Amino acid sequence: MAGRGAGDAVAADAPHVLDNPALASLTGPHAHFAERRGRVLRYPVDVSPWLALPDDPDARDWADLAALAGPGAEIPLPGFRGEVPDGWETTFRIEGVQLVDDGLAAAPDAEAVRLGPADVPEMLDLVARTRPGPFLPRTVELGTYLGIRRGGALVAMAGERLHPPGWTEISAVCTDPAFRGEGLATRLILAVAHGIRERGETPFLHTSAQNTPAIRLYESLGFRLRRRTAFLAARAPQRLSDEASAAAVPVA
Repeated sequence: MAGRGAGDAVAADAPHVLDNPALASLTGPHAHFAERRGRVLRYPVDVSPWLALPDDPDARDWADLAALAGPGAEIPLPGFRGEVPDGWETTFRIEGVQLVDDGLAAAPDAEAVRLGPADVPEMLDLVARTRPGPFLPRTVELGTYLGIRRGGALVAMAGERLHPPGWTEISAVCTDPAFRGEGLATRLILAVAHGIRERGETPFLHTSAQNTPAIRLYESLGFRLRRRTAFLAARAPQRLSDEASAAAVPVA
């Protein structure tokens, strides 16, 4: 059984690297992906839709975010629980949960194969049919992705997404409907978790708070609830004010 991740046993009111995991990823192990404007960071648009605001965004940060994303763009703001500024429109919000490894029986899987750029068309097709969450043409570059094939066809996969220091998120867990009920997703979660553990890191994941079957499965495998969060998207203003435009100064 793996112990809890580094920094997990901190005071309840102390900041935690998983409280803003996109920011921790883009300023840490995924810094080579980061596109920056001021204190706002994002992944390239063909890698991931995730953007990262600082923990205490001010007017300049919101102006930089709008300038980075583009006028009128719909911007995912996962984990953000504040109020969007005047001129912004909240377009999507659902409650979510963040779960962390607290005793997974992680193990490699003999049938699981490593997926790479050549497999992306099949991965995108599987995602389109199963809708596990955002997966884009270069998402595979974020970490290790494993799949199971039957008759040569990709029928299940799981992989790594956000990568805060000491932690790695398991994501894109999906199974072709014709092969559900065989435990393929569970096997791949445990296999991906094994690779994360081998690096000395701790697996975590996110899901909708309403997805109670998935939460029960994850808890049965050895995940525990760390915190409740939110999945939010907001639309940037169609035009930046002169003041906001002046504030949005790029930083290399």
